[in-house]
Amino acid sequence: MNHYLAVIGECLVDVVESETSAPTAHVGGSPLNVAVGLARMEHDVVFAGRHGNDDYGRMIARALRAQGITSVLEADELPTSVATATLDPTGQASYEFSLEWSLPAAELLTGRLTEAAGHIEHLHTGSLAALMQPGASVVKTVFGELRETATISYDPNYRPTLVPNRELARQQVEEFVALADVVQASTDDLELLYPERSHYDTMAAWMELGPALVTVTRGASGAVALTRSGSAAQSAFSIDVADTVGAGDSFMAATLSSLRSRGLLGSANRQALQEISEHDVAEVLYTAAKAASLTASRFGAQPPTAQELAAALSNPSATVV
Repeated sequence: MNHYLAVIGECLVDVVESETSAPTAHVGGSPLNVAVGLARMEHDVVFAGRHGNDDYGRMIARALRAQGITSVLEADELPTSVATATLDPTGQASYEFSLEWSLPAAELLTGRLTEAAGHIEHLHTGSLAALMQPGASVVKTVFGELRETATISYDPNYRPTLVPNRELARQQVEEFVALADVVQASTDDLELLYPERSHYDTMAAWMELGPALVTVTRGASGAVALTRSGSAAQSAFSIDVADTVGAGDSFMAATLSSLRSRGLLGSANRQALQEISEHDVAEVLYTAAKAASLTASRFGAQPPTAQELAAALSNPSATVV
């Protein structure tokens, strides 16, 4: 029996605009980017995310098939979601959204996931999927049902323009953090959700809710992690940035892939994940930061393949384009 990694979350089309080039359309959405990253790292992936029966929806369906990702939801009659990303001169992206986020009932969705995958070893969500209703409540219910057999990861990727009530967003984020074994956030997420306290204090507060590992990506300043055994830090790699679209999602995918290679995913390994060593965490951070740097070195959310990442890790001075 194959052991699948499952991802639930939004899939959409990123329309990328900048002052220096014509607009381009790419399949995206943070959870879908994580699913693609995992598939490119040679994991069996099942994905649950809605898309419409339109040109953009067909683009998404083709992209999933091309990566060998099993999709459990058919196209519906709502428009496919679109995110317009505007790049500043440094390649940093700001977003505007036209988003639809609904899902089948939790029992039906759980059934479709388990029917498609057989055994789900790990389950990931994040971003708008865990914050926007009505879909967010379904995702939380499914996570509660599957947590007995799968480890859980979560990336809040908070967008206040879509969920402006910060107190409500905090509550929902913390409910997912409490379900998760691995949590990743960016410094932007932490500053938007908890402007009154330090990044470290938020990481420590989240650890008290139960995760084994909390990582925070810091852009050009690298990344940090907190575990039961201590903390670790990883500096950013020196690269020519094309854009940062999908870099954090590649970081998450590589984190999960690296944890899986150490036998730390799946509910049977939850205690071992809780006891992960500082040495292993440092190696996981290094791998994840390298994957993110490769993604940021090329345009669009294009995570590295397993071969590209292995080559970059074996030759730190090499750049894959």
